Amino acid sequence: MELFGFIECAKQTQSLSALFDLLVKCATEQGFTEVAYGALTYSEPLCQLKHPPPAVALNFPAQWCDRYFERKYHAMDPVVTRTPTISGPFLWDQLADRCQLHPSEQAVLDESREAGLKHGISVPLFGPWGQVSVVSFASQFDDADPLDRMSYLNALAWQFHIAVKEMAPPAQNGKPRVQLSRREADCLRWTAEGKSSWDIGMILNISENTVNFHIKNAMRKLGTTSRTVAVVSAIRLNLIELPGRPNAVMPI
Repeated sequence: MELFGFIECAKQTQSLSALFDLLVKCATEQGFTEVAYGALTYSEPLCQLKHPPPAVALNFPAQWCDRYFERKYHAMDPVVTRTPTISGPFLWDQLADRCQLHPSEQAVLDESREAGLKHGISVPLFGPWGQVSVVSFASQFDDADPLDRMSYLNALAWQFHIAVKEMAPPAQNGKPRVQLSRREADCLRWTAEGKSSWDIGMILNISENTVNFHIKNAMRKLGTTSRTVAVVSAIRLNLIELPGRPNAVMPI
């Protein structure tokens, strides 16, 4: 499923379970059948009640989940403890190279691999007021290639996360209605079409610096630090649309 296809399907979902099933379906198409979503620094208002915090939704093997939560592995799992310090998607296999892991942290990674969670990749998701969430993907297959699918899984995780936030009750969501100027909306729409700032400037007959100015303003209003996430947010809020391009592919 293309990324914009995920967005359109996500708009039709009415529950976290249905949205998570859609996420798992898309990840499975890429060879990553095991998926987990967690809220690391706050309580997510939407969650599958069978899982204790920080888990929000996951489909990891049942025996591994039972052992993980019974032994409180989340307190020593480097995928949980190290995520707030890492700015972008990372491979579990490379955590030992990036961080000086404690023996207990390495033990959790080793046990998870023995449980069938191979070639794991996690996507840190940073929100306002210090909120940190994470989506993790793993494969049951030895030949899965997380590096090859990292860009797609990164964008997919962000789209899922945004969809979850849009599904939250208004009283808990607490976000004012975002309004984009015409130029801001135009710049985001052309960004979604894969155009660079220089390209957009030529199309709109404005300077590249002006394009960057409008995109930064839109990102600020939408509470993101990424053009891709700003585009996803704007589409979900019906602030921009892509007429005549149902199969457009988001640049990632």
